[in-house]
Amino acid sequence: MDPLSARGEIPPSLSSPEIPRLRLAISSCLLGERVRFDGGHKRDTYITEALNAYFDFVPVCPEVAIGMGTPREPIRIVKTSQGLRARGVRHSELDVTDPLRQFGEVMAEELGDIDGYILKKDSPSCGMERVRVHGTGGAPSRTGTGLYAQVFMARRPWLPVEEEGRLNDPVLRENFFERVFVHYRWRQIGAAGITPAALVEFHSRHKFMVMAHSQAAYRRLGRLVAKAGSESLETLAPTYEAELMSALRRRATRKGHTNVLMHLLGFLRAQLDKADRAELLESMESYRLGLVPLIVPMTLLKHHFRRHPNPYVNQQYYLNPHPPELMLRNLI
Repeated sequence: MDPLSARGEIPPSLSSPEIPRLRLAISSCLLGERVRFDGGHKRDTYITEALNAYFDFVPVCPEVAIGMGTPREPIRIVKTSQGLRARGVRHSELDVTDPLRQFGEVMAEELGDIDGYILKKDSPSCGMERVRVHGTGGAPSRTGTGLYAQVFMARRPWLPVEEEGRLNDPVLRENFFERVFVHYRWRQIGAAGITPAALVEFHSRHKFMVMAHSQAAYRRLGRLVAKAGSESLETLAPTYEAELMSALRRRATRKGHTNVLMHLLGFLRAQLDKADRAELLESMESYRLGLVPLIVPMTLLKHHFRRHPNPYVNQQYYLNPHPPELMLRNLI
C-alpha cells in the first residue's frame, strides 16, 4: 500500500479504492446466449472478457421474454399509417409492437438497481439508434430506435445506455463508463437519503469532471447546489440529476480536458519547481495536440499530488472516475 494512503493522506478518489461490482443490463445475445431469431448469438469478447471482471450482467432478450421463442420469425420496423410497428419479415400479420413496448415499461421498473445498459445495435427491439425503418419507399432509412429500447430509455432517461458497436470508439467507451460510475454514486446518496450536505459533497467531488464536459453546465449545477438549503430536495435533486447526466452525455473534448488539467496544475503552483512545472506543461500540450493520450498528463499530475497532497483535489473523482484496470483513458 502507498504509505500516504496508509496514513490517510490520500482520500478515496486518488488512492483507487476497491470498487464494488456494478450491475449492467445487457442484450442477452451479446453474452453468447443463443436467443437470436436464427438460434445464434452475437457474443462480444470485449464485454464477456474485459468487462466481466468488473460488472455483473443482467441479460435481457425482449423477443424471448414476450414469448416469441428461438428460433423464430424475424421482425423489422415498418412505417405504417398507425406509426412505426414491429412486424414479421415473412408474415406481415405478425405484429409484436405492443408486447415489446409493454415489456419496456415493465423492465424500466424492474431493473431499478442497474447503473447502465448495453444494447444490441441494429436490433428492431433493442437498437439505440439508426435502426432500419422499412416502408418509407426505396431503401430502408436508418432513422429508427428499437421499440423496446425506445420505451425503456424514455422511462429511464438518465440511465447510461450504449450499443456494443459504439463501445469500439474509445471516446464513447470512456464516456459511457464514466457515466455508469456517476450514476452508481448518485444512486448511493439517494438510497441513503439525500440531504443538502450530501448534495453539496457529491457536487464538490464531481466539479472537475463536469467542467471537462461543459463549463456552462458546471455553472448551472453550481447555481442549483447553492439552493440546497432553501429549496425542497424533492424537486431540486431530480433537476440536478437531469442537468448532471445530460452534461456528462456530451463528449469531453481535448480542449475541455486540457482546461481541467490546467486548473489542477494551479493547485501545485507553490509546490513545483521550474523543471517539474515545465514537464507537466509539456505533457499537457502534447495531449492537447493529440500526440499522447490523456493518461500521460493525468499520471504525472497524480504523481505530484501524491507528493504534495491537496485535500480538495484529492477528493475529485476526475482523477479516478472508473477502475484504472479498464484502461479507458489510455486511448483518448
